[in-house]
Amino acid sequence: MYVTSGNDTEIRQTLEAVVDIVNAIDDAEAEGCAVEPRPLLEAHNFSRAAIAPAAAIRRLEERIRELAPRVRSLAVAGPDDAVGWINAELAEIEIAPSLTEHDGDPLHVHWTPASARFDDQVIADVLMALTQELADTGTTRFGKCAASDCEHLFFDSTRNGSRRFCNDARCASRTHTADHRRRQQST
Repeated sequence: MYVTSGNDTEIRQTLEAVVDIVNAIDDAEAEGCAVEPRPLLEAHNFSRAAIAPAAAIRRLEERIRELAPRVRSLAVAGPDDAVGWINAELAEIEIAPSLTEHDGDPLHVHWTPASARFDDQVIADVLMALTQELADTGTTRFGKCAASDCEHLFFDSTRNGSRRFCNDARCASRTHTADHRRRQQST
């Protein structure tokens, strides 16, 4: 996965990936266990995730842990609050955009030089996706799960911006069931 400016699908996939990793980190911390971001990256089509060295995956996890509070803040903050930290993070990464085709993928943009470490490439993708999203729609597509017992973040890629729940289907089910029971009791 490499975020291509203007490619909504890749931006959406990258933002959904970082949200899923942040949520997985939160869950792992609550349960006192480690999180493995590699399967999440693979599920979100980061092409080099399967072959990335374990050290790069550990560095990436640590870097996303450091970004997690800021990513979570997108659900409640406006774009002005995010601009400063995103620009500061971008200043820390060597950004050298180039056009490339490889592995059967169509022409796309790599934000980092070919020699960049995997974790730098992923973080650059995340930051560039956040940059594009904030420029296009602000922070309106980031939200906190509406289930009363869930703190997970979500990225709303629905056409009409109507998403209310995280990726855990149980959250929507529990909430809808409770709402239905309340309606039944009041009749």
